[in-house]
Amino acid sequence: MFTTTRFSSWNLPDVLQAGLDAVGWEFATQVQRDTVPLARAGTDVIGQARTGSGKTAAFGLPILERCQPTGALQALVLAPTRELANQVAEELNTLQGESGLTILTVYGGTDLEKQAKTLGNGVDIIVGTPGRVMDMTERGHIDLASPTLFCLDEADRMLDMGFFPDIMWVVERMTSRQQTLLFSATFPQEIIDAAHEFMNEPDFVLTNAESLDIPPIDLYSVRIGRANKLWVLGRLMCRMDDNDQTIVFCNTKRMVDLAVERLTKHRFDVAGLHGDLSQNQRERILDSFKEGKVKTIVATDVAARGIDVDGITLVVNYDIPDDMDSFIHRIGRTGRIGRSGEAWSLVSRDDEPQLSKIIATYGLDITPSEAPELPEGVDRDPVRRQDDFGESADVFGYVTVRLSLTPAEAGSSLAVSNWFMENIKCDELAIGEIRFDDEATFVSLHSSKLSTAMKAIEKRPYDGVNMTASIVE
Repeated sequence: MFTTTRFSSWNLPDVLQAGLDAVGWEFATQVQRDTVPLARAGTDVIGQARTGSGKTAAFGLPILERCQPTGALQALVLAPTRELANQVAEELNTLQGESGLTILTVYGGTDLEKQAKTLGNGVDIIVGTPGRVMDMTERGHIDLASPTLFCLDEADRMLDMGFFPDIMWVVERMTSRQQTLLFSATFPQEIIDAAHEFMNEPDFVLTNAESLDIPPIDLYSVRIGRANKLWVLGRLMCRMDDNDQTIVFCNTKRMVDLAVERLTKHRFDVAGLHGDLSQNQRERILDSFKEGKVKTIVATDVAARGIDVDGITLVVNYDIPDDMDSFIHRIGRTGRIGRSGEAWSLVSRDDEPQLSKIIATYGLDITPSEAPELPEGVDRDPVRRQDDFGESADVFGYVTVRLSLTPAEAGSSLAVSNWFMENIKCDELAIGEIRFDDEATFVSLHSSKLSTAMKAIEKRPYDGVNMTASIVE
């Protein structure tokens, strides 16, 4: 990640160099080396950088160099969360050394009037979240026409969180803006399109993803709704032999408890590990796992940090982590000392954007797969598969079904609707749009009635015509 370029070679102002020296920073990271000279020259920059790559200094040093301690707002940095805003502000304060700049954070979840009072004393740089910056601008506490420098941090995360309309609102009011810096781990087309709207011939800094110490393991993903993740997990676990050990990762303590409860009910011997357990409980479970007495642990990321067991051959991401680095830490638990290992990710429709971002950021080769077959000698699923139409439903819960009824056989939309109301005893609100093409009839049905409807279609003819049905994905 670090290069041979020294910060001292850039002839930065003495106060900034002193700030770097104070924290012991001597060599620039790749994103810093490629970004800082461009940004110092006043160019708009789009940089590829993830958390931990040194991107705060990459945009922070040029911003700090151009700001003066006047108490007038000169630079605005937008971040997706209050946690990141605080981290950025802390690092900027460290890097500025004795510059005397006033750097303040502005974010929701805290007293607005208190923040406004602090701003009233003068501020040179604001680091904030989009919603609160908008709110305080509308109340007259922030003058967006004042700053000349604008930085957008973790743009892809902001896109995922639905902040881009807010960002555009802010940008439109920054009428004195002279330079814009944008950083993102990945570049969805929406970000590229938006950047070209409000940036002036930006230079791209595309750093290669940091080389990762990923063991030679096989990576798979299974597209499955949440209702059937346990079914897939059961199939994965029943493939393990007596020498194998497994870690199943969940994002929350509640999900760990639920997974342990359900797996135990289906006669799997598992232990749960999360932060609500006492230190003694955690140590006892970890010792049993390291000794091989417990074969499977279900854990959160924080609780699993101390696990270093060579016999782990299977890692399962029951939930896809919100933090991309956690994904790498998880899959790195298997494939130790030359052993073979597998990492499976169970991916619902809502998980897909995050997994795509992880794949793009790290260049991972994850093979899409169906649920694995039952091993030889096992003729029954340890966990029964459930009817789950949620993955095919639209935002209102309706699923489109294709019926093998020609328009002539169907007669009319009203006739089709009446057939369903009569045969599955449903309210007309459970039936959505009905449309036809040359060979088939398409009916939108609410997912709560779909299982009953599919059985009725199979068993009951429509006006003397037998029909088949399939779900339209």
